[in-house]
Amino acid sequence: MTGELVQTQQAPALRLPPVPWRDPHTVSPTQLAHYIGELERACEANPQSADLHTCLGMAHAMNYDVDKSMDSLENAVALDPDSFWAQLKYAELHYRLRVLNKAEQETLKALGLANDRWQLLIARKQLQDIRTLKNGCVRNVQWTKPLTGPALVLSAMLLLIFVAMTWK
Repeated sequence: MTGELVQTQQAPALRLPPVPWRDPHTVSPTQLAHYIGELERACEANPQSADLHTCLGMAHAMNYDVDKSMDSLENAVALDPDSFWAQLKYAELHYRLRVLNKAEQETLKALGLANDRWQLLIARKQLQDIRTLKNGCVRNVQWTKPLTGPALVLSAMLLLIFVAMTWK
């Protein structure tokens, strides 16, 4: 360079709010509501932060608010498609909802995004759990056939039973 000093302006590092508990089963509803409020305000202030949206999605999941959790995690994955944690938690929500085919697809994506051995182990464990459920007693029911025929047969049988019981 020609002796001039080049300054780069970096955005301040985003600090995630600390998780105020170690065991999620011991969190009071008021603590959780307060934490969700903090995360929502942080997401409004930093709408491009996939990490904040991921944390918010996890908090909503702890609060059993599936729709809000899904929205937040979908936003996180859309904001940063290369974020391991956003992808893994999105896959985990599908796993917990027992949408196992989708959970397997999304966990495979997270597996490809793993940056270190620890992340790789977590994603592999989740994938193993999903496949165990898929091959075990839980079945992934897909409604691909129309139910018109069985519904008509059931209605006809009920009608016959009704007629037989009232015939005298």
